[in-house]
Formats: sequence, C-alpha cells, structure tokens
Amino acid sequence: MTDRQDAFQTLAQKYEAETGIQVNFELYAPSEQYSQKVRAAAQGQNLPDIFGILSEKKDFSSFIKSGHIADLTPELEKNNCAWKETFFPNALRVNEFKSDDAYGVKPGIYGIPIDVMTIEMLYNKNLLEKAGLDPEKPPATWAEFIAVGKKLKELGIQGLVSGWGEIWMIDCFASNYAFNIMGKDKMLSTIRGEVAYTDPDWIKVLSLFEQMRDAGIPAVGLLTMINKTAEQVFANEKAAFAFNGSWCVNVYEGMNPNLDYAAILPPAASDQYPMMVWGGAGSSFVINDRSGEKEIAIEFLKWFTARDQQIFLANKTKNLPANKDALEGIPTILAQFADDMEYATHPSIWGVSEFPVVTEALDKGIQSIILGEKTPLQVASEVQKIKERELARKK
Repeated sequence: MTDRQDAFQTLAQKYEAETGIQVNFELYAPSEQYSQKVRAAAQGQNLPDIFGILSEKKDFSSFIKSGHIADLTPELEKNNCAWKETFFPNALRVNEFKSDDAYGVKPGIYGIPIDVMTIEMLYNKNLLEKAGLDPEKPPATWAEFIAVGKKLKELGIQGLVSGWGEIWMIDCFASNYAFNIMGKDKMLSTIRGEVAYTDPDWIKVLSLFEQMRDAGIPAVGLLTMINKTAEQVFANEKAAFAFNGSWCVNVYEGMNPNLDYAAILPPAASDQYPMMVWGGAGSSFVINDRSGEKEIAIEFLKWFTARDQQIFLANKTKNLPANKDALEGIPTILAQFADDMEYATHPSIWGVSEFPVVTEALDKGIQSIILGEKTPLQVASEVQKIKERELARKK
C-alpha cells in the first residue's frame, strides 16, 4: 500500500488533531518484503498494534492460534452490531472463521476491511464502437463475447488482455465459470474430491478457453504478461477487453486519464447458475492481541472505517470503500464494481481449499489449451490424476 502513504498520513494527522493520539503508518513494498517483516516480527513477539496479513487463510489461522491476532467479534457486535452493519457482508467474510471451517480457529471475525474489491471484465467503449457495436451494450453472454471477439480480430483489434502470466488470475477466471456452469455446490464438491475434474461440466469450463483461442480473442503475450504489463496494454487502448480488479481504476487513471471504459460481469456461459466473481475485502487490518494499546487501536480502526474517512480514501486512492455508506460521490467506474458486490465470492470463504499442486496443474493446463498444445479432456485427465494422488497421500 505504498501508493497510499500521503492519504494515510493525512488521516493520521487528522486523528491526532481530533484525539491527541499519534498514529504512525509504516508501508513496505513489494508485498513479499512486507510479509517477511510481519513473520519476523511475529517470531520476535514485537508486532505493531495494527498490521495486515498477506497470505492464505491457513497462514492467517496460524497467526490467530499463536495468539497474534485478536477476535474482533465482540467489538463488531456492540450496540446492536452498529460497527458490523457499516460493512459489505462479503468484505467481513474474508476475515471470518466459522465452526465448520477446517482451520481449527474459534469462530469469529478477526480482521477489518479498509476497502473492498471485485475482479470483473472491462471493455473499451471506443474500440467497441470502432467495431460497429453499441458501446452501451457490451456482450452479456459467452456466445456474444465470442462473436464480438471474432469481429474485433477481423479489424485487427486485440480481444482480451490480462496478467495471465500470474496464474492465480487464470484460476480466478476459471472458477468464475465453474460457478456459472456447475453451481457452487458442485464446484466445492470438486475441491473436496467428490466430483472429478473429468466431469462433463469441467470439460465445458475448460472448453471455453479453447473457444477463446479459436476465435482469436487472447491478446498477444497474454500468457506471459504480469498484470502491470496487461494494465498498460489496456490503458493504451491496444485491447478491447481486460480481466482485472477494481484496483485498476487508480492504475488506469495514472496511465491514461482519458480512457473511456466500463466494468461488467464476465459474459455468462450458462443461465442455470449466477456468474460469480472474486471479491470481498481488498485490504484488511488486524489487531495485535498482545498489544498494550489494543483498545486504543480498536477505536482508531472504528474511526478509520467510518463514513467520512472512507469517502476520503475512496476518492484519494480510487479503491472501493469497505463502508457501504461511503459509496456516494465515488467515481462512476468504481460504482460499477461496487454494484456487483452481491456476486462476490473468494477461496478464503469457501471453507475448503484445493491442493496447491492441483491448482497449479489446472492453471498451467489452461495455458496449454490456449497455446493449442492440449485438449480440454487431456488437461482434465492430467489434473484428476494429480488430485487422486494428493487425496491418497492425505489418507
């Protein structure tokens, strides 16, 4: 969050003026450097009063079980849940542990979101108009998306750009369509090992990438791009569609302030189940349970996530506010991301997690489909073999 230094400093000065309490923000980049610093501080029992966890839910749970993170449920539920009710429910769920989770953590909410995000499809209005299409009527179905992609290719306009050199973004895109084609229950049953990746519905999911490839939709270099490079391509109007998160609003503003684009749900491949998108808390803070200033730190977080401060942060940093009462006055493009928060899901709230080697095999397999090296069935069969191997080891 180093790009938020000035905004955070402004709020720290405001808080000190109001309360006499000094707040010091220490921000670090890249993320891995920050994570290492937090792990080292945890081992040395000298974590700051407030900090963030940049890791999977399993690691989050280990911090809690080691006594490093306070359960904030009692504070959130005070005064008829007054603080809790200010947040988007999906934002709080990212930091929540339930009784049926596999993490062995006491049920509760252990983190406070300071902003939220959704990852959606973006489209360039000017490029769609150039292709003779109505820029106010982007493709709503997969068939329409493929048809638009073919038309763009005929005109020499690249279709979809995204940072698919970072395979977690492929995983995000694929899981969106898994939810859409087979529904939540079957999707999660696959992770639990009850449904095979060779199931016909998974073949349908994987076939979408084959259809994109055959329509010429993927941008040149899609599979080797980091997301920052993909953002530059879209900002420079070199591709008509992008798959990116709401954080991109601030990025595109810096790259091309005149970019005319909009955010939509990814075009649905099925009308049987809703299209889900990854979303929820973007950045969250937790309270050091061993802090001597714990109560003061909690009061600061209540102030920090209140409406006025959230409106200031949303306009200054172009990130979606976690406080649902702070949406007024935010840029239109941010509001488009916020409108789809009801469709947000995230692996951290599923209660089950896939074996990392299985996820990697699936995502790399999708890359091989786009490259034309393997068929959807071949990829599904290879992924299922790895899944069965890992399930056998677990037993």
